[in-house]
Amino acid sequence: MSAPEPKGAEPNDDLIIRRATPTDRAEILTLLATSLGRDGADPRYQALFGWKHEQNAFGPSPTWVACDGARIAGLRVLMPWEFRRGDLTVRAVRAVDTATHPDYRGRGIFTRLTLHAIEELRADDVDFVFNTPNDQSRPGYLKMGWQVVGRLPTTVRPVRLGAVARIVSARVPAERWSAETRAGDPAADVLADAGARAELLSSLPMGPELTTNRTPAYLRWRYGTPLLGYRAIVGPRGLAGGVALFRVRRRGNARELALCDVLVPRGDRRLAARLVQAVLHAADADYLIRLGGGVLAPGGMVRLPGQGPLLTWRAVKDPVLPRAWDLSLGDIELF
Repeated sequence: MSAPEPKGAEPNDDLIIRRATPTDRAEILTLLATSLGRDGADPRYQALFGWKHEQNAFGPSPTWVACDGARIAGLRVLMPWEFRRGDLTVRAVRAVDTATHPDYRGRGIFTRLTLHAIEELRADDVDFVFNTPNDQSRPGYLKMGWQVVGRLPTTVRPVRLGAVARIVSARVPAERWSAETRAGDPAADVLADAGARAELLSSLPMGPELTTNRTPAYLRWRYGTPLLGYRAIVGPRGLAGGVALFRVRRRGNARELALCDVLVPRGDRRLAARLVQAVLHAADADYLIRLGGGVLAPGGMVRLPGQGPLLTWRAVKDPVLPRAWDLSLGDIELF
């Protein structure tokens, strides 16, 4: 994600902002590779873009481009997302990919594209936009009306002897691509059972907090892609009886077990704890990390003080900032 342009940039040029079309795809991918330093020859980036923005179970991502004639100078992609609050479905978008060509930086393109997109989304019945921007991009979002919801509690559990030192030293971003592991089974295989998938999801409790709308299609899309190497461990009754979804990735010199989702019927805490223990015993990693839990969480998890993603929000149609969120690591990683 590129950083916002310097304060004071004015729209004093002839750039035209419009919705992207399928014919823009190749130039958009080139722009991302150019502006973000990505290796455009790596087919995984193109596949990741397609997975996020074209195959998303919540629909294709609305995308805007700023054009200088036929040339694309800037890009803004907002990824559709759905939440549930009890029986209510809430439509949102996630502020994800954005880029400005180096030749056009300093013209306020990031801000202009983002605010233009939000205005258009009002007509699409989108309630709000959310994301977890890093320290470099967050000030730009706050100037455009974003509000800080709060830091998402992050808990860890050492797996190997000496892991504490690796946790302390792992102050760099995690790698995007998963490391190899034989723990559990490929999530794509486990989630292929449509009947069991639907049965499990129908048994999940619905509370007053905002939680991702985990439809059968969403679950298959989110964790079933072989591109990201998700793994799964199921309960004694198979998938319908509960599942833990995770992956192993590198963070600095440590192997981090990212526990993305633990889904159990009726929110059974004992079964959830058993699934977490099964993941801990199976995975070849230095430590496990997940979102949620208190200072001392079940299963020996410990809260990392002052650490974790900072969730931000901006109204589109609904002006009321939700205060109660129930997000997993799988809801916020990668994007």
